[in-house]
Amino acid sequence: MREAFNPDDPPWGAGSALMVWVASILLMVFVPLFLVIPYMLYRVGAANFATSLEGLAKDPSIILVSIAATVPTHLLTLLLVWAVVTRYGRRPFWPVIGWSWGPRFGFWACLAAAILLLGGAVAVAKLLGVSRTPFDDILESSPYALFAVAFLATATAPLVEELVYRGVLYSALRRAVGVAGAVLLVTFLFALVHFWQYQTSPGTIGAILLLSLALTIVRASTKRVLPCVVIHFIFNGVQVAGLLYTYFRPDKPAGETQAALSALFRSIF
Repeated sequence: MREAFNPDDPPWGAGSALMVWVASILLMVFVPLFLVIPYMLYRVGAANFATSLEGLAKDPSIILVSIAATVPTHLLTLLLVWAVVTRYGRRPFWPVIGWSWGPRFGFWACLAAAILLLGGAVAVAKLLGVSRTPFDDILESSPYALFAVAFLATATAPLVEELVYRGVLYSALRRAVGVAGAVLLVTFLFALVHFWQYQTSPGTIGAILLLSLALTIVRASTKRVLPCVVIHFIFNGVQVAGLLYTYFRPDKPAGETQAALSALFRSIF
């Protein structure tokens, strides 16, 4: 086995990478359904059929179960990524995926990049306009839903999304279509997954495109996925802090910046 690995020359192809991407989407769709449907059937059977269907979409318990389903979804996605990257344990995971700091791009550079990216995302969202999305209903359904989303946004989402998009997908596409083509494709695919939910909010789509483009450029320039994960974590973490501040201190003025970060988080997580 080789002692050195090049994250830009992965031992998997574009077909396997696209398979991971498609599988991650299918998991996001079907794992929550698998967990939610039994409760939905119980509710429908316990009350008037028409009335129950009408209220199911806003049922706080169903919403919370759907959010909680993200945990097994992310775990299964990580398992799939591990299987492809290591070929079921035959290769070391972290060196192959690019889990290290790039030259001249460490933690402080990631922190600066995340802050600049937050400012840019807020500016884009304000410029294009942010309208209410279904995610607002999720956050407002119950405090438990809000805390669950806040946890996932900082605990698992940055890691899973970056390993799929900037880890498995980018490296294989780079070899297939070149750096520029891979950057554009990964940026588009990341935004595409979120488009159906936020298509009525141009500012949200613009902020998502900016986030994906910036992270993919960082991946292309550093040849590592770790900086992308750290930037994504800080990006989400600052927004979560603003969101929790507005929740716990509703009597205190949040300030324009905190309010904008809270609104941005409501839009793009």
